[in-house]
Amino acid sequence: MAEYDLTQTIIPYYDRHLVFPLLAHLSESDTFPVEQVQAAQYELAKGTNMVDYAVSLFQQLYADQEVPSEFAAKREGAVSTNERLQQEAQAVLDVIENPEVAQALRQDKMQNLQYLKEHYNVTLEQINALYNFGKFQYTYGNYSGAADYLYHFRVLSTDADLTMSSHWGKLASDILTGKWDVALEELNTLREAIDSRAPSALPGAFSSPSGSTSDPALMQLHSRTWLLHWSLFVYFNHPEGRTLLLETFLTPTYLNTIQTSCPWILRYLATAAILSRKSTGTTSSRVRHSIREIVRVIQMEEYQYQDPVTNFLKELYVEFDFEAAQKDLSKAETVVANDFFLGEFRDEFLDNARYLISEAYCRIHQRIDIGDLSDRLNLDRDEGEKWIVNLIRETRMGADAKIDLEKNVIEINRPPQPIYQTVIEKTRGLAFRTQALGAAMVRPQQQQQQQPQQQQQPQAAITTEAQPAVVEGAR
Repeated sequence: MAEYDLTQTIIPYYDRHLVFPLLAHLSESDTFPVEQVQAAQYELAKGTNMVDYAVSLFQQLYADQEVPSEFAAKREGAVSTNERLQQEAQAVLDVIENPEVAQALRQDKMQNLQYLKEHYNVTLEQINALYNFGKFQYTYGNYSGAADYLYHFRVLSTDADLTMSSHWGKLASDILTGKWDVALEELNTLREAIDSRAPSALPGAFSSPSGSTSDPALMQLHSRTWLLHWSLFVYFNHPEGRTLLLETFLTPTYLNTIQTSCPWILRYLATAAILSRKSTGTTSSRVRHSIREIVRVIQMEEYQYQDPVTNFLKELYVEFDFEAAQKDLSKAETVVANDFFLGEFRDEFLDNARYLISEAYCRIHQRIDIGDLSDRLNLDRDEGEKWIVNLIRETRMGADAKIDLEKNVIEINRPPQPIYQTVIEKTRGLAFRTQALGAAMVRPQQQQQQQPQQQQQPQAAITTEAQPAVVEGAR
């Protein structure tokens, strides 16, 4: 299933340290030759200060060659740089970790800088040492230490660009240390910063995004694209991540970003909707609407991206082709199992997808052969019968469905819809459409009336200036 693997597609939107888990996953699967994956890991590691890791990868790739001497020199340089940056940063840490100083600091950063400079002679350059050391710790592979230093820097810094960069570095560090609750908070903070700040000041990421540009709108689009990709780590590891993913990705801003720059994210959006489909309460209603919206976007973006997961929803909800949906589900199961972010949800995905098929099939049939439905769910007769019985017992279908085991059929008895409800459904949007049509008809008339007024406006301005006393009297 290498044709459906997205690793090479999404790598350009990640910092190199976030790519290591992706490549480690590929090395454990048979999607690509192990030698190619190890070569990619080595090329990534060479650009970091994780010298020992790079040497181990070199030895795996070139077992018959000696380790180049450049690695020893790089190790010595990294150790000396680490000691120097640590001394510079420690001078600031000794001050801000003082309980008296911590109590004296306020929300106003400028006031804090003035206080630190007057009482402890701490300058802005010394505060930047926290950023430099935190970033170096990140390249060194000490992600926990990097998160701490970047956090302290962000609290004190007034540099907009470095503060935004520290947001990205802190998020990456929290992801790589597996602190998903903290990473979720950092993700939300970063999203608010991207959406609310002037986009011209956005640096993009801890390492600049590919294709960075001076155009503010395009830079903001790039930052949102990176954020969508980085958020996959959080949303598919946090317990409530799938619902949170739907809430974020389906907002107009980020849905437009997906359609504009990264349509392959539709795989994860569709999977999150399927995984959340059997949830109960208020979430269930929201997810039902989200599936409709996702299917609409899948139809629109089919020309530039499609895979078995998106095709499954399209065949089920647009074409109502249950045989095609069954085939796509078989492929989608393999795609989900091999995907880095989705692999652990394979069984849950399959169970929820079967629920969607059963729900759609029962909605348009009144008498259903259990054997036929089992085939459409890719189950044998015995497993299919047990699965369908449990489904009817656990869901709201139980009130309308009855199983006749002698005839091996399910009978769906739906009460007829009241006539007034039918009228309401058919005329629900009539008032809005009438208002929109009226506005569309009035708009050309208003434009025609405005054109003569604009031509007379210079003369009106002259008359107003010539009679200031009359104007004031009218007021």
